[in-house]
Amino acid sequence: MSVSDDDFAALFEASQKAKQYDRGQTIEGTIVAIGPAVAFIDVGGKGEAVMDVAELKNEDGEIEVAVGERIKAVVVSTSGGLTLSRKLVRGGGAGADRQLTDAFGAGVPVEGKVERDVKGGYEVRVGRQRGFCPMSQIDIVRTADPAVHVGRVYTFRIIEYKNDGKDLVLSRRALLDAELQAQADETRKAIVPGAVLKGRVVSVRDFGAFVDLGGVQGLLHVSDMGWSRVANTEQFISAGEEITVKVLRVDEDTQKISLGVKQLSEDPWLSVATTFEVGQVRTGRVTRLADFGAFVELEPGIEGLAHVSTFQPTGRQDGWKGFVTAGATATFEILTIDADKRRIGVALVQEGVTHAAPAPTSSPRGDIVVGARVTGTVDRHEPYGVFVFLAPGRTGLMPLAETGVAKEGDVTKAFPVGSKIEVMVLEIDPSGRRIRVSRKAMLDAQDAAELREYRERSEADAPRQVGSLADQLRGALSSPRSR
Repeated sequence: MSVSDDDFAALFEASQKAKQYDRGQTIEGTIVAIGPAVAFIDVGGKGEAVMDVAELKNEDGEIEVAVGERIKAVVVSTSGGLTLSRKLVRGGGAGADRQLTDAFGAGVPVEGKVERDVKGGYEVRVGRQRGFCPMSQIDIVRTADPAVHVGRVYTFRIIEYKNDGKDLVLSRRALLDAELQAQADETRKAIVPGAVLKGRVVSVRDFGAFVDLGGVQGLLHVSDMGWSRVANTEQFISAGEEITVKVLRVDEDTQKISLGVKQLSEDPWLSVATTFEVGQVRTGRVTRLADFGAFVELEPGIEGLAHVSTFQPTGRQDGWKGFVTAGATATFEILTIDADKRRIGVALVQEGVTHAAPAPTSSPRGDIVVGARVTGTVDRHEPYGVFVFLAPGRTGLMPLAETGVAKEGDVTKAFPVGSKIEVMVLEIDPSGRRIRVSRKAMLDAQDAAELREYRERSEADAPRQVGSLADQLRGALSSPRSR
């Protein structure tokens, strides 16, 4: 488009009457005319702003916008009219040098080409000048290979301007941070509890991962990564990965954002009541060992506990750990289920051994009933008695008075830990967990049974002896000698 000198004079005069703006302010306007050296931008009000035509050209020197298009620019000068700039052109000239001064004063971004990496940073050409960009200011994230930026054309902000532009210190990061902040302000509007968003993993730690949601970072804690236990976060997720997360909590005071991944799928515990039942035998994977037992994953997100009391006594402290190892797969029987408290009790089913009888929940059942004689294994000694392992999840207490050992005797020697012992069940509480057993009662019952058997045998033999005498007399009377 070409315009006459009179038209440009009128436009220039109108530009002097533009409403007030501040240097460094970003405004939006419509291109109304493009001349050989300057372009006029309608920014509202009675006048127009001016912009160097070079600001509208691409790398090939071609004008990349047309009259009528709207553009964003920064106010670089308000003296004698409104002067705008989109960027500092890479070409030389006194005009470009003057723009450097204006750009520094107004904080306007300038365009520069990274020519080479030097000690501590990069050498950047801006117009006819050479500037220095520190390594920490070239990007938000430190680059492993500094050479990746060489040859690139970036937009920078001048943070130091000395000796008429001969000493320039530039920062690309300052602009990136500003962009992220603007993006973050917009993103925060969408970050509300319950929102499902896409993000990029920034870093991974033992306790979780930080996820960038668009200028705003949230924490994905290890406990919220999956329903299954995550032992190694780096095996579950990696830096740079794009993931979908759910916003769990937003702390307005600290601006901390809690994220979750497992919350995007159904909680497996909701179906436990219909999937599991007491007495089932299932294959499980031992996830970890604790002092009180072994945790076993029965299904993804469903863990049961094999308590130490469910393992066969070995006579050694922590000897039960010899039956299971973390990461191993074995067969377990379900003893108890409490879906509300998210607890499942299991017992290891050893090879060659009939699986454990399910522990009763309301009344005793199975072969462990009052009066039954059962064989168990001595589990441990206490000052008040001996604990006897009867079955997985079923341990009975034999009080000292029920051991059958004299007061001066040594119970520990009479019943070594790990030895087999036959006892009688004296009492079982309604829960089926507290069982009182007795060796003395079992021995007394045996003695009584033997005595009863002896008496029955004696009574059975007595008639046979009388009958034999009568037969002898009858035989004697009937014999020829008696006649």
